[in-house]
Amino acid sequence: MRALLLLLVVVVVCLSVGCLAQRPLPCTSPPLLTGSLSVSTQNEKLGAFAKYTYDALGQRIRLREFGSYDNKTFHLDVLLLYRDGVMYKINYRNQTCCKKRLSRVFHPLAIPQDASLLGQVVLGSSSGPGQGVLVNTWTGQLQMRNKTVKYMSTVTEFGCIPVTTLFHSCRDGWRITSFFDNVIGLSDPQQLIPPRFCDDAKLEEEEGEEPATFYSLF
Repeated sequence: MRALLLLLVVVVVCLSVGCLAQRPLPCTSPPLLTGSLSVSTQNEKLGAFAKYTYDALGQRIRLREFGSYDNKTFHLDVLLLYRDGVMYKINYRNQTCCKKRLSRVFHPLAIPQDASLLGQVVLGSSSGPGQGVLVNTWTGQLQMRNKTVKYMSTVTEFGCIPVTTLFHSCRDGWRITSFFDNVIGLSDPQQLIPPRFCDDAKLEEEEGEEPATFYSLF
């Protein structure tokens, strides 16, 4: 009888551990990623598409972006070098380069450890293998400069590949970033090296100007 009770206790404990092990945990995306993204705001003022190259190991990001803000079109090609604290705005047509200060605070693509799991769903179909993607949605708050913003982030269960990220601000409401065509690795590492015509670029800085951040680009 005691042996039976002991066996039942062991089974219950194992099942409990198994259930806990299956619960999604905050994760970090691959350190090297290449892909595309779109950005839009709730107030419909901003709509943009960009190709990105992401290197968390060297803390470098390249964005080639085009879109419209407040009914005015724009094009932006920037290289962010966080370890150097420098941002390059690149213009291949004119072979010019604008060099600006960049905040050295690098935010890797990751779900914060204090994030709360909102839910787990399958994008697409769960009827058969390969017909859907299992994703987790997390929510929480982040401290950005002198304000706290709400976020909601969806990543794949396997690989922690970013799918969508939403940030809320008083100015624009919800700002939605959707990732697509993601590839693990760097398809073109040269994208993370300043072009030769940037070698002579001088640091441009106005009095009282704050260093640029990733979020100030949108």
